[in-house]
Amino acid sequence: MSEYYDALETRSADERAADIARALPRQIANAKANAPAMAALLADVDPDAIDSVEKLAALPVLRKSELVARQKEAPPFGGFAARPATAMRHVFQSPGPIYEPGHDARDWWRMGRFLHAAGIGPGDIVQNCFSYHLVPAGMIFENGAAAVGATVLPAGVGQTELQARAAADVGVTAYAGTPDFLKIILEKADALGLDLSRLTKAVVGGGALFPSLRQEYADRGILCLQSYATADLGNIAYESRAMEGMIVDEGVIVEIVRPGTGDPVPEGEVGEVVVTTLNPDYPLIRFATGDLSAVLPGQSPCGRTNMRIKGWMGRADQTTKIKGMFVRPEQVAELVARHPEIIRARVVATRENERDVMTVRIETERRTDDFAAQLARSVNETLKLSGAVELVAPGTLPNDGKVIEDARSYD
Repeated sequence: MSEYYDALETRSADERAADIARALPRQIANAKANAPAMAALLADVDPDAIDSVEKLAALPVLRKSELVARQKEAPPFGGFAARPATAMRHVFQSPGPIYEPGHDARDWWRMGRFLHAAGIGPGDIVQNCFSYHLVPAGMIFENGAAAVGATVLPAGVGQTELQARAAADVGVTAYAGTPDFLKIILEKADALGLDLSRLTKAVVGGGALFPSLRQEYADRGILCLQSYATADLGNIAYESRAMEGMIVDEGVIVEIVRPGTGDPVPEGEVGEVVVTTLNPDYPLIRFATGDLSAVLPGQSPCGRTNMRIKGWMGRADQTTKIKGMFVRPEQVAELVARHPEIIRARVVATRENERDVMTVRIETERRTDDFAAQLARSVNETLKLSGAVELVAPGTLPNDGKVIEDARSYD
């Protein structure tokens, strides 16, 4: 079994940039020609002019709320898919509801790359414990297993005793599912005296893989790796055996932007994950996931050369109700945009004497009383609330991607 899924994983930076320069204009042209909703968002965009990740940053960000609204107007995909529902293999429904297309073309969701990195391939039997009901998770991993030549036991969720017995009877060698459900199956197998020693690989997602749980699996001889995927985009990034960050998949372009904006943040700073997929059937351009992450410098010790991210670090949609009014990241971004002297801003909600208090902490070199007064007026205009303004030195605010912090106690 080759160490790499294909030659794309080990491209040089120049080779990857050259390939993006060809693929990105083609995908934008495809979206404009075949996906009416994307075409409306990109009406004034010349596809040939967008031939790099840096130029991509000039395009508008597509947020999930807009996807939901458009789907209500033009079900099921809202005009964002390049093919009608009848040309797809599946239509899925995720909470929202949001409808996503699916297809059985080889590695359509690109999950095969992750399974290969975990050492899964011909000769393996994967117990797929992701749901096959309405949501696409089960089919995403089913499609990935087919791409690497593995056999699938389509177990779905629940029925722990049946799952444990099937794993033993069939000779399952790999698990796919949420991180904690594997522990439940293993403990049930122990209680029943079943031998699951052939199960040595696990690929997980949809929840946090805590270091203690990963170590517990390692103590049983199971290598457990995680991926970062969504129903809309498929696989975005994945761990290799090096387990140093998550490697961005070769079929997507990932940007990390300041929450509430489309502006890329410096390398290492936490921000919102925005993804452009190169899947021609569902050409989502600059789709905001609502998740926080950060770019890791350098490349993985495993030899894969694409950008790495830290993985899931929380949610970017930090909308918080303060004094009965919603404060949104977009409003904080507007405040920052008004004043070039602002480096970063953070709204902090607290409680004093049973009343909400809003403090706006602002990193800036200009820490004067007149500037604070000017900012207080801008805070009132942009956030529609009055609050204290605290000017702090550059580098003071935490690098956690938050622009709104709810520090109130709800105990």
